[in-house]
Amino acid sequence: MSKKPGGRLTVMVMLFYFTAFLLLALRNAVWQGYALALCVPAAIWGGTHVLGKCFHIDTLLFSLTNFLCALGILILYDTNPVLAYHQVVYYGVGLVGMVICIYFMRAFRTIRHLGFVMIAVSFAFLALPLLIGRETYGAKNWIYFHGVSIQPSEFVKILLILILAWFMSRRQFIPWFLCAVGCLLFLMLQKDLGTALLYYGVSLLLFFASTANLPLTLLGLLGGGGAAVMGYRMFAHVKKRVAIWRNPWSDYENAGYQIVQSLMALASGSLLGVGLGLGSPTTIPVYETDFIFSVICEQFGLIFGVCVLLIYVAVIWRGTTIAMASRHSFQGLAAMGATMMIGLQTFIIIGGVIKLIPLTGITMPFVSSGGSSLVSNMCLTGLIQGVASLNEDDLEEDLRLTEM
Repeated sequence: MSKKPGGRLTVMVMLFYFTAFLLLALRNAVWQGYALALCVPAAIWGGTHVLGKCFHIDTLLFSLTNFLCALGILILYDTNPVLAYHQVVYYGVGLVGMVICIYFMRAFRTIRHLGFVMIAVSFAFLALPLLIGRETYGAKNWIYFHGVSIQPSEFVKILLILILAWFMSRRQFIPWFLCAVGCLLFLMLQKDLGTALLYYGVSLLLFFASTANLPLTLLGLLGGGGAAVMGYRMFAHVKKRVAIWRNPWSDYENAGYQIVQSLMALASGSLLGVGLGLGSPTTIPVYETDFIFSVICEQFGLIFGVCVLLIYVAVIWRGTTIAMASRHSFQGLAAMGATMMIGLQTFIIIGGVIKLIPLTGITMPFVSSGGSSLVSNMCLTGLIQGVASLNEDDLEEDLRLTEM
């Protein structure tokens, strides 16, 4: 894999964010803006070069995900500097998590003795919000520890991918199926239907990727549709979200206010946007998480918004390419599962923001405010990068044997 395109893209990303943060610093006349104008590009450059020397990472994929992470920091700094500073810290933690996941994929090419342990840990994590969590926006999926909020289901994503990849690669149906069903039951009890949809969709897609069994996959889709209908009938907040999706103007001043403000922001941004630092992003409730894409489109325009979506497409393409290039089924399925998790999460949140599907309340990968989301998505990227590193090792071994 060529690293030159990724290197050139890294330089372009650094220049973009240096200019953007510098403009905001000049407008606001605060030293933190100047610091971010230097620190964010430096972190992107340092991460790319340091990791590139330690592992055979895919620099193009790393540049793309760095662009998205820095975009989130930029938007948050413009609207709420405190959130931006927190996001910088989470980004640093995410880089550490990514390195750990790269090392894990390289060091543990098999998880024979860890598979069932991971299942137990996943269930324990998902049980925590039910025991000590608080209900937020109709779902009980957060725990709070010394003022820090944590969403355990974000970290269970990583374990779920590894569990599914391992048992599917071994053609062991019962363990991964029971794990997936158990996770879904916990999420249903939490009333976190957005994450449940994400888990179910990834499990089904990864099953099809590992078996190419179309009839069972279609049967799974029908089962998922039945579960969605059941969730609609069981939970009042789901009924409200569907009603607002169908006609947000029917209750504009209350339940429909959020989605209407989002659509108005998308419209006011037009093609080229109102400009960085302008517009009224804070009029959208929970703009920093659920509706940060609307803020991006308002300030930078719909053309830039489409470009952001194309970056996600490129991330999915690179992840799929890395997965298909793997010579080992476990590593290939792990990379494919991580790619599907990022891709499906992007579709669900963007689809909700633009009113294509009902809003589910999950975050926009790499961009939305929140430590749990950012760190978990960086770790998913680490799984993909770990497989990319193993692929390069295999190619180097082939060249060595050819030259002998």
